[in-house]
Amino acid sequence: MADRTNEIIRLQNQIINQMTRDNLRKIGEDFWGRKPEPKEELTPPPGYPEVPDIMGKEAIDKQKAEEQKKAEEERPKEDMEVLKAELNSYIGLEVVKAEVESLINLVKVNKLRKEHGLKTEDLSLHMVFSGNPGTGKTMIARLMSRIYHSLGILSKGHLVEVDRSGLVAGYVGQTAIKTREVVDKALGGVLFIDEAYALTTRGPQDYGQEAVETLLKNMEDHRDDLVVIVAGYVDLMNDFVHSNPGLESRFNRFLYFPDYSVEEMLGIFELRCKNAGYQLEESAKERLKVILKEESEDNIGFGNARGVRNLFEQAISRQANRLAKQDVITRDELMALKAEDLEDASQEAKD
Repeated sequence: MADRTNEIIRLQNQIINQMTRDNLRKIGEDFWGRKPEPKEELTPPPGYPEVPDIMGKEAIDKQKAEEQKKAEEERPKEDMEVLKAELNSYIGLEVVKAEVESLINLVKVNKLRKEHGLKTEDLSLHMVFSGNPGTGKTMIARLMSRIYHSLGILSKGHLVEVDRSGLVAGYVGQTAIKTREVVDKALGGVLFIDEAYALTTRGPQDYGQEAVETLLKNMEDHRDDLVVIVAGYVDLMNDFVHSNPGLESRFNRFLYFPDYSVEEMLGIFELRCKNAGYQLEESAKERLKVILKEESEDNIGFGNARGVRNLFEQAISRQANRLAKQDVITRDELMALKAEDLEDASQEAKD
């Protein structure tokens, strides 16, 4: 057994030495234009187990990362009219839609002025999204990344979403490294930082301050191909922006996301039904209006569209429990959501 182990170690060392020689030959070729000598193939003797491919997984992961990067760089720009149509299809968000439309027009005109040799102001495209949970902030951030890509502002148009835990490490010096890694992933797209105020609310000795300073430096270094959107509750986001002069100078575009009305939440619920192949009975629709009004007024954590999604998922679960008791189930019954399904779902949400 010891002989077999020693032989495997010897073969592994040979492989490492071979890889080193290959790399040196490649360096020589790069510098002096010399072609490498034919590679010597190493094979284990008969009867010995296969030597593990030590570098195989790393090489495969690297190849996949390069392919993904190439795919992002080659992502075609979407038609702006299609993107605007998608924006207008969203339920509610009328103020946000108007602000986004205005921003699109501003960027377009700014580009035209440059093309005609006219003076232009440097546009700050970093934004603050403020509002309660479930009001569409992440959805609009994702759309903005695609809009900026279509306008030629960003090279890739993808979205990288993080919160404090994705930027802050637990030891001195590691936060800067962690933040830079996140920025590198977001280059060419939008970096969306949810609950960004958590970076500055734990005192001057907290590592969140290091994340902010690193972020500000990278925003300046990559100002031509990175947009940062910070999001959170209204008052807390105001405090966050005004906590640092660098944040104030870079984040001067604010979008407020109001809570959805009962009618808008009803529309979101009905859209989910339509997309999933369900239908609300008329009595269920009336009951749903009452539930949504009660939940949005009395339940602080209901969460707007997020609460509607949870209510929908609970309702179809209650429907499944109800139908499972029947011996025969029709197609119409499979599609129908009744008032009792919503009643049960609402009660479970309160519990």
